[in-house]
Amino acid sequence: QVQLVESGGGLVQPGGSLRLSCATSGFIFSGNTMDWYRQAPGKQRELVASISRTGSTTYGDSVKGRFTISRDNAVNMVYLQMNSLKPEDTAVYYCKVRIWGDDYWGQGAQVTVSS
Repeated sequence: QVQLVESGGGLVQPGGSLRLSCATSGFIFSGNTMDWYRQAPGKQRELVASISRTGSTTYGDSVKGRFTISRDNAVNMVYLQMNSLKPEDTAVYYCKVRIWGDDYWGQGAQVTVSS
């Protein structure tokens, strides 16, 4: 079955960096676009970044220039490098894949940006 497991979240000071990882299994990783979403308390889940099977990337306006999404097809992993973190980046971060119209989500990783 499809499995997505995020790791790398934590508490970081404003201006700091974190790298999230998403380990995947149960599907052909190299053939699918991978997404990172986030959800802050009281807010809707929003798309943070996407990377296509060919490596093309897109970013939400609020993270452009600060976050970088990447993938390693050899180990079926997707990453989110987050730099210059701000308190408003505090959220639970999820990786997601859509396969034949069905969305699969990880359990999420908490990122808290606070001094």
